[in-house]
Amino acid sequence: MPSLAFLFPLSCIAIWAGNGIAGKLAMQIMSPAALSWSRWLIAALVLTPVLGARAWRLRHRLVRSGHKLMALALLGMVLNQTLGYCAAKTLGATEIGLMMGLTPLMTVLLSSLLLREPPTWGALLGGVLSLCGLAVLLGQGDPLSVLRHGIAIGDIYMLLSAFTYALYSVLLRRWTLGLDSWMMLYGQVLCSLMLLTPYFFLVDGTLPDRQALWLILYAGIPTSALSPWLWMQGIALLGANRTAIYLNLLPLMTASLAVWLLGEQLTMAHVLGGILTLSGVVMAQCILRPVHRP
Repeated sequence: MPSLAFLFPLSCIAIWAGNGIAGKLAMQIMSPAALSWSRWLIAALVLTPVLGARAWRLRHRLVRSGHKLMALALLGMVLNQTLGYCAAKTLGATEIGLMMGLTPLMTVLLSSLLLREPPTWGALLGGVLSLCGLAVLLGQGDPLSVLRHGIAIGDIYMLLSAFTYALYSVLLRRWTLGLDSWMMLYGQVLCSLMLLTPYFFLVDGTLPDRQALWLILYAGIPTSALSPWLWMQGIALLGANRTAIYLNLLPLMTASLAVWLLGEQLTMAHVLGGILTLSGVVMAQCILRPVHRP
């Protein structure tokens, strides 16, 4: 495994942290349907001049894998992002980042069920430690407050968003489609656009104005056209479980940007929870012994 393979998921997480801020700002001036549709339209317009001719040459292979590409696009690009934008209506950017930190735990569980991959002690213990950090963060220092006060609709959206991306990561590892990462990305972008176009015109249909242009460009180019490729490369080199652990860095990066750009308040609960979360990442990367040896 290349020693610098960690840069792929790390770069992807940095882009996603910025997207959390952009998404929060965008929800003040446009709908989740409009942002979801327009971002993949921009991604398709950017990628087609570069990948369109090659995709045409590989069209028979893409068509054969069309149902799997459609399923991947539905999970990782349509549902994951749209649910996240719906959550941004009621949650702060920091909370959105924190909830996405649950994805590694879900990925470990789904990998064990679908891929028959024995989890490592580092992944399990680091995941538990990260979950404790998330509980501290979400409970503002009181982890049991979530049980007492219940889960809001925004939290439900983010839990579903995290689950869909965990399932996406596992299926991406399980399915061998005979396509390189760029063709996988381009096929999923086109499928996402096909899925979101009728949804957008049925639910909204109002084209975004100039005020939202830079937010759409950020969501469409680095977030949609580049970060999925970085994530797929990470999964190919590190595996679904170890790549997903990097999602624990998302709360820290998002919270830092939220404090700096949105003026959100950083509390001691954020600091303690962030330390626990980051400790879980380090543990998962350093302890690689399988729980059950084959």
